[in-house]
Amino acid sequence: MPSVSRQRIRYVHSADGTQIAWAEAGSGPLLIKASNWLTHLEYEWESPVWRHWIHFFAEHFRFVRYDERGGGMSDWNMGPPSFEGSVEDLESVVTAAGPTEPFALLGISQGAAQSIVYAVRHPERVSRLILYGGYARGWARRGDTRSEREYGAIVELARVSWGKDNPAFRQVFTSRFVPGATDEQMDWFNELCRKTTSPENAGDLLEMRSQIDVVSLLGQVRAPTLVVHASRDSPCPVAEGRLLAAGIPGALFVEVDSPNHILLEGEPAWGRFCEAVLDFMGLAAPEARGDQAFDALSPRERAILALLAEGLANAEIAERLAISEKTVRNHVSNVFDKLGVWTRAQAIVFARDRGFRE
Repeated sequence: MPSVSRQRIRYVHSADGTQIAWAEAGSGPLLIKASNWLTHLEYEWESPVWRHWIHFFAEHFRFVRYDERGGGMSDWNMGPPSFEGSVEDLESVVTAAGPTEPFALLGISQGAAQSIVYAVRHPERVSRLILYGGYARGWARRGDTRSEREYGAIVELARVSWGKDNPAFRQVFTSRFVPGATDEQMDWFNELCRKTTSPENAGDLLEMRSQIDVVSLLGQVRAPTLVVHASRDSPCPVAEGRLLAAGIPGALFVEVDSPNHILLEGEPAWGRFCEAVLDFMGLAAPEARGDQAFDALSPRERAILALLAEGLANAEIAERLAISEKTVRNHVSNVFDKLGVWTRAQAIVFARDRGFRE
């Protein structure tokens, strides 16, 4: 991975006087990331879970991020947290960053809802909106009784078990966020949980997130928007990403094949995410777009994509390759997942626009 310059960490006071730690790294067009669950500006810089995210964005942008109130390097003595307070923190960081022209806004997980509110309140400031693993409604607003009970238990456990030396509870939490993680990544995320916030704040912040509901604002977003979501995300089901994309006018939706809420370095979904972001931001060379997504395809899937691009139907592909039509359907479904498309037409356009060759 190419090296990036060291980050610069500063502090800003939010509207109510809370100290918010924020950092910037890299150069180029400004990209500001709204806060999301469990960050620590210093600790995550070289982490095996977050560093590839930070380095990717810092390689292409002047990348600004911050720790939310109640965690990381920001003020832990926050009082009762509120969603409105989190939006005000974003507004304060934007002011501190001093943008001179409209900038791109990145919302990961809960940060998507903050970004949506900011984009609606300040449409003249936001040039583009990138939402990953996001949601417009918290778990208590989705009408899923079983999910509400599960999250309610997690909130209660957080209040009593978060800071204990025994990492058993935090391991349960970690395994939901990054089930595909290595032992090293699991251990690091467990430690991040302990270092990032207190048991009381963890419970309060989780409870606050449960009540988020910005669904009514989706139709008011005017910035061009990219929505990316992992297909098997457990903490935030892909249906919530589809809800965002369906509600925001003209939003582009990309579904990547992964079980991880935080995409891990090396998995094909991470390469697909990076490609989608650069393509959306107009930073990828046309001849390079799609290469990483195509690399994730097996030889058989590449052969089938090539025949799809020729316009062949499943039965014709089956005959050409001497395999069953059911096998073709299964491979076509895998191709769709890996390319982040929904239909044959989209797959054909994706392949042709990027000069795909078997």
